[in-house]
Amino acid sequence: MVTMRPAIETVDLVKRYGRTTALAGLTMRVEHGEVFGFLGPNGAGKTTSVKLFLGLARATSGGGTLLGAPLGDRRARRRVGYLPELFRYQSWLRAREVLALHCELAGIPTADRRSEIERALETIGLTDRADDLLGTFSKGMQQRLGLGTALLGRPEIVLLDEPTSALDPVGRADVRRIIREARDRGVTVFLNSHLLSEVELVCDRVAIVDAGRVVAAGTLPELLGEDSVRVRASGLDPATRAGLGRFGPMTDDGDWLSIQPIATERIPELVAAVVAAGGAVHAVEPGRASLEERFLGLVDRGQAG
Repeated sequence: MVTMRPAIETVDLVKRYGRTTALAGLTMRVEHGEVFGFLGPNGAGKTTSVKLFLGLARATSGGGTLLGAPLGDRRARRRVGYLPELFRYQSWLRAREVLALHCELAGIPTADRRSEIERALETIGLTDRADDLLGTFSKGMQQRLGLGTALLGRPEIVLLDEPTSALDPVGRADVRRIIREARDRGVTVFLNSHLLSEVELVCDRVAIVDAGRVVAAGTLPELLGEDSVRVRASGLDPATRAGLGRFGPMTDDGDWLSIQPIATERIPELVAAVVAAGGAVHAVEPGRASLEERFLGLVDRGQAG
C-alpha cells in the first residue's frame, strides 16, 4: 500500500541566529488538501518557519519536506503560492500588469497567461479594477491582489501570511470563500494569522506554536474540548437536581447546573427533564472554550498581546 507523503512535514526543526533561537525543535505535519492554521504570539517562530519551508533560510538542525522534497527544493517551490505579510507593489503599475509580471516569474506558459490573469481577477473580485493604477487602490484591495498573485499557476500549496489583516468584514468573508474554494480543488492552504476568529471559521486543523515549538495541534474539536451547557433552573428538590447527572459530569453551584461533556442534541432533552420534574428554566447557555481562550491558556500571556 502506497502512503502519500504529507504536504509539509518537519521534525525537530531548529533555527538559530547567533545566540537567538527562533525555532527550538518544530515538529508538525500538514496533510494534502486541508486548511491548516499556524498560530502563535509574536516571536514564536512563525515567519521563520515559512522562510525555512521556502528555502529563504537554512535550518541549523533538524529537517523536513515540502511536497515530498527537502525543504527549499526548487522544483517543489514551483508548486507553491506565497503571500507574505508585508509586500508592496509600485503605485504606477496596474493590477493586470502585476499579475502578468508574476505569471512570467512563475514560468506560466505565455499561451496560458491571459486566462490565468482573468481567472485570478474574477476570484479576488477585481475584474472591474484590472486596468486601474495601484496608487488608487485601498490597502484591502492591494491585499486582494496579493492573494491573486499567490493563486496564479494553480499551486498545490498556498502559504498565506495574515491574508485578512487589512480587510473589512466583507473582504474577510470573501477571503474565507476563496480559501474554501481552493481547498475544495485539493489545494493545501497554510494560514498564518493572528485573527483567531477567522481561523475558527475556515481551518480544518490548527497548530499553536510558542517559543519555537508546537504546544498543541489538532482539529478544533480536539483543541477546544467537548461541548458543555449551563442551565439556570429553580424549583427542583436536591434529589432531582442530582439525578440530572445522568446527562453527564455535572457541577451544581445552587443557581446553575453545568454539564461537560454533553452531546449538543441532548441539551433539549435536559431542559425537558427539568420542566417535567416541575422546575423552571431561566437560562440555557451551551458552549465550549473559544480558540482565543485555548490560545491564551497555552502561550505566554505576556507575549500574546
